[in-house]
Amino acid sequence: MNARRAIAQDPVIRQIAGGEETAWINPNCLPFAATDPLCQLVVSDADIADAEQRLRRFAPFIAKRFPETASSGGIIESPTLAIPRMQERLEETYGCRIPGKLLMKLDSHLPIAGSVKARGGIYEVLKHAEDLAIAAGRLTLEDDYAILAEEDMRAFFGRYTVQVGSTGNLGLSIGISSAALGFRVKVHMSADAKQWKKDLLRSKGVEVIEYADDYSRAVAEGRRQSDEDPMSHFVDDERSVDLFLGYAVAAGRLKSQLDEMGLTVDRDHPLLVYLPAGVGGAPGGVSYGLKRIFKDDVHCFFTEPTQCPSVLLGIATGLYERANVHAFGLTGITEADGLACASPSGFVTRIMSPLLSGEFTVSDGRLYDDLRLLYDAEKLQIEPSSCAGFAGPRGLLHYADSRRYCEEHGLDEKRLSNALQIVWATGGLLVPEEIRRSYLATYL
Repeated sequence: MNARRAIAQDPVIRQIAGGEETAWINPNCLPFAATDPLCQLVVSDADIADAEQRLRRFAPFIAKRFPETASSGGIIESPTLAIPRMQERLEETYGCRIPGKLLMKLDSHLPIAGSVKARGGIYEVLKHAEDLAIAAGRLTLEDDYAILAEEDMRAFFGRYTVQVGSTGNLGLSIGISSAALGFRVKVHMSADAKQWKKDLLRSKGVEVIEYADDYSRAVAEGRRQSDEDPMSHFVDDERSVDLFLGYAVAAGRLKSQLDEMGLTVDRDHPLLVYLPAGVGGAPGGVSYGLKRIFKDDVHCFFTEPTQCPSVLLGIATGLYERANVHAFGLTGITEADGLACASPSGFVTRIMSPLLSGEFTVSDGRLYDDLRLLYDAEKLQIEPSSCAGFAGPRGLLHYADSRRYCEEHGLDEKRLSNALQIVWATGGLLVPEEIRRSYLATYL
């Protein structure tokens, strides 16, 4: 289905092409049992468990190289907390009803990279380093990985280059972690990337290559340059299974946190999760992990800017990575730099097509409005793109299509009153103070 036909045939796609805020419910979402056999062939439970074990092997290195993780023993994790005052403020401000308990997963405050990209991005860099070191006979699985912080290992990794294309946060994750190991690093950044992120990378010794074009050009050029260098590894946000696995590990950790908080997830206590999406890798990996654990008791929704809903369009039209927001008359320009991806990941849109419950789109102005609400209510500040997640809980019972989804999936009044609704905050810790102040003063 091409863009013109999709706009003509689907009223929701017409709304999206018009830049309107709306809800899209995935008609191809299947019961988990129907998707399990095929999904296991692509990314299995054993793969996710292996990724968790690898992160634990690297914990001594992480704790040594990044002292801010010492208290967690080198495990890179973020808290989950209830935000009742924000729940009240959203209801008052938008005249909406948000049933159940509203929580926030603070990947915005993940150590080292300050965003959800600290999961997949750092994981792929660590796996690449492990593969190189083991192949060279410099490391075994039984070693104390703290040895990777020693100067001779840094010199070894310094023979290799890591490259990535990014709108910002993935570049920070790859750049900071790669430089910490000693790799040479090149981050290809699109025009959407914020200047402070470029400056921070350069302060870490990372080579930042800027493009006047969008994210797709930065990725394509980074991939091309890396392919020409046999000593270079390209972190491919559009296609990487390793990135996906790093994100998927988050699900098991969230379950442990909910257990510690005494919060139950089952049919009568459903879990609804709202994840901002750019190219799709981080929300796809997190959602996939959640579905593997909670199955049909979790409902995963992505949220995207009204001018750049590429993942929605990729899944809704079946165009996958061939979907481009410009073909639908949208600009692709958004204040949510981390979500400014005109075309989505083909890998993620395909694997999430039967698993994703739906999407909500949000205007740039609302991002700043919700950023201020969150700060006023909870004294938490995150990036504007992180605030896209709030479109979910305030939109769930607002739109007819999402209300119908609730009815069709047994999310009646009683179950919704017992629900956990989680907004996944994806970035914000490393934002400079002057930029934070400017965010609070921005009205669109």
